[in-house]
Amino acid sequence: MGEVQTAIFLLIDAFKQYAGTDGDKNSMSKAEVKEMFKKEFGLELGKAKDQVGIDRIFKDLDANSDNKVDFQEFVCLVASLAMFMRDPALSK
Repeated sequence: MGEVQTAIFLLIDAFKQYAGTDGDKNSMSKAEVKEMFKKEFGLELGKAKDQVGIDRIFKDLDANSDNKVDFQEFVCLVASLAMFMRDPALSK
């Protein structure tokens, strides 16, 4: 199996790991997104003083405004993170 194919399967597995803990395996709730950021990036969003900022992050992820992050929205997040990690100057 090639590296890109492996990366795709890892991406699918990562989504499955966080989605569904609240009962809907096809999307991530705000709590599941917070848990993902905590475990994967060490970001304690639940302890952030600016709840408005947390809500904005979730709203930006939730492109179709259904109050969930589905797989397509998750992939967009991961692609954005990959671009930033590859070249932080691109985020400016």
